[in-house]
Amino acid sequence: MNYFEKVYALVQKIPKGKVSTYGNIARALGNPHMARQVGWALHANPSNAVTPCHRVVNQKGELSSAFAFGGKSMQKELLEREGVQINNNTVDLNLCFYDLTK
Repeated sequence: MNYFEKVYALVQKIPKGKVSTYGNIARALGNPHMARQVGWALHANPSNAVTPCHRVVNQKGELSSAFAFGGKSMQKELLEREGVQINNNTVDLNLCFYDLTK
């Protein structure tokens, strides 16, 4: 399994109504300095229906301006449909963070 496939497998574990961060995914994969590569993997995601990349935000909880499937407004819409509250394009990580390292 290559790195991108490992990213997709982890992201598929994030439940509806929760989010994780690029850095958390990188740490869970044993490469804490590869958060940027996690972003590249998600941008190249072959199937948003299988891998919910909209559930990944940055370390501050901010939505991605480069969300591959319709931009920031689409990521916001998808998260809100799942019950995630968003204020100023930011998710409160204290309320909905899902730690993939555990």
